Amino acid sequence: MDFSFTEEQELLRNSIAKFLAGNYGFETRRKIVKSDLGWQPEYWKQFAELGLLAAPLPEAHGGLGGGPVDVLIVMEEFGKKIVVEPFVPTVVIGGGFLKRASAALQQQWLPKIAGGEAIFAFAYAEPNGRYNLAELATVAKKQGPNYVLNGRKAVVLAGPWADQLIVTARTAGGPRNEKGVTVFLVDRKSKGISARDYPTVDELRASEIAFENVEVPAANVIGEPDNGLPLVEQVTDEAIAATCAEACGAMKALVDATVDYSKTRKQFGVPIGKFQVLQHRMVDMFTAYEQSVSITYMLTLKLGESDAARKKAASAAKVQIGKAGRFVGQSAVQIHGGMGMTEELSVGHYFARLSMIDAQFGNVDHHLRRYAALG
Repeated sequence: MDFSFTEEQELLRNSIAKFLAGNYGFETRRKIVKSDLGWQPEYWKQFAELGLLAAPLPEAHGGLGGGPVDVLIVMEEFGKKIVVEPFVPTVVIGGGFLKRASAALQQQWLPKIAGGEAIFAFAYAEPNGRYNLAELATVAKKQGPNYVLNGRKAVVLAGPWADQLIVTARTAGGPRNEKGVTVFLVDRKSKGISARDYPTVDELRASEIAFENVEVPAANVIGEPDNGLPLVEQVTDEAIAATCAEACGAMKALVDATVDYSKTRKQFGVPIGKFQVLQHRMVDMFTAYEQSVSITYMLTLKLGESDAARKKAASAAKVQIGKAGRFVGQSAVQIHGGMGMTEELSVGHYFARLSMIDAQFGNVDHHLRRYAALG
């Protein structure tokens, strides 16, 4: 695939890579994820100063007017260092919804996202949802000028850090109806919200969140009431593109680390990289990585096309990333031997993140079914 970046995009990539190389080494990341907060607010402020948080946001609200390609560049570089700060929940998802929100909500929140002053989390998944975005037991009923929200959300990534929640709820229709889904912006500190926070296996932080008679102003509805599913699908596909780019960065780091290790680790007096069977395995790892890059770039370019084209591209990319991530991760661990899964070596941490990316927004099996259903 011939995909050329502009000079500005190359500068963006280089600035991110330089900052992370000097400030976000593996040992630094280990300290961050083991801290009480589980992330580094100071780095978040520096991301804002570098313009990373503003990159895909509209210029009218403090952004730089970039698009999906800028997000791809940021996430590829973040993936190489398995950065834990909540770029996807806040900038890609929070910003993605707010760009389609009312003028008042845009004016209120987009500058805060660009300036690193607000953290968002996407509360959409439910215990029995099985990746179906319309499978909602959480309900919102109109009551005077407000909606009253009741229900539970599961695995809300960045939930412990969030100031605001993007919440999907059913306002009409049956449990799986495409019509009747509404998107709300909800203050995390609203009365009636309770949460259980916990670390995930890839060392991020998430929450189980319950809503009990939570009042949400009607002005905080994002998009069209009762017809929010198309918007949810669009922003979710944009988040899929971002996480696929992150996975590509993680796979690149694993391929490079494995090749380097094979040149220094010796068996029978020679580096293991001299063994043909391991050479073949590493070539297969590199091929899987390159295929993942190509399909992720294709998805990124199709985000602005028709709904059908975008959905098919998102599911195709998610299937490739899920399969390739597992293969590259398993191969890296196997070639490193027993040390591949030790806490002190980065390999197992990359593999854990790739495994969780497979489960985010639908796993391989779900997206195979979705792709088939789209014809």
